[in-house]
Amino acid sequence: MLTVTPLKPEFGARIEGADLRRPLTEEEFAVMDAAIARYGVLVIPGQDIDDDQQMEFAARFGPIEQTRATVDVEKQRLKHFAMNDISNLDEKGEILAADDRRRFFSLGNRLWHSDSSFKATPAKHSLLHARSIPPEGGETEFADTRGAWEALPAAMQDRLRDMVCDHSLIYSRAMLGFAEWTEAERRQFAPVPQRLVRRHAESGRTALFLSSHIGRIHGMPTPEALMLIRDLLEHATQPRFVYSHRWAVGDLVMWDNRCTLHRGRAYDDQRYKRDMRRVTLSDVAPTLEQQAA
Repeated sequence: MLTVTPLKPEFGARIEGADLRRPLTEEEFAVMDAAIARYGVLVIPGQDIDDDQQMEFAARFGPIEQTRATVDVEKQRLKHFAMNDISNLDEKGEILAADDRRRFFSLGNRLWHSDSSFKATPAKHSLLHARSIPPEGGETEFADTRGAWEALPAAMQDRLRDMVCDHSLIYSRAMLGFAEWTEAERRQFAPVPQRLVRRHAESGRTALFLSSHIGRIHGMPTPEALMLIRDLLEHATQPRFVYSHRWAVGDLVMWDNRCTLHRGRAYDDQRYKRDMRRVTLSDVAPTLEQQAA
């Protein structure tokens, strides 16, 4: 039997009693599905699973994204092309060189973001599994964008409700000075529009759809737009809205990108290997085609 223990009153929960080496029962699925809808982030510890089992578990919750958004995408280390390699390792399993463009690109994971918000149909859930971790650092922080929305003054909510933003990996990496794109990558990562405010279907609550991938708000001068996004990110990532996860080998953390933000934290990536593998689920449609908040 699964037990659900909240990490914060309305954000994040720990699931005990799961064994993801086998398919979920209908009862187990119902518990997890209700928990992710309510809490936004689920920590499922002690999972000694392989890539196939992680993919099978993820697929129980929706369709898996089939394209990975990274540079040098042809340099594949993992068995499944649709599995994201959130590590500091090259295709031979060795630590990436200090000047490898894949390492510079992956530094963007330390910015607050929502996975695949730069895709026309953004992500639903992400499921990240820890295979090896550094002895210190490398935490992942999660922010509750439903709670952040509800804490905004009504006048600000009214101002934001109908805004549309453009998202792109090019925007977020520009914050770090990364500009080494191939023409194919520039086409792949062309900006896409997303609602700034979304209705979270399962809970019925409203959420901010924020990300460092935002580079423009339609109908607003860019400096003013980026200042507004910075203010909103600072608001949404106050300690009262944030859960910080210290990883243990075997942890699987699942989160809902429609109502959370996350970022990785620094560690000594030239000394220690960190092998993390993520499966990402696709949402049902572009945000502009979904019900408005």
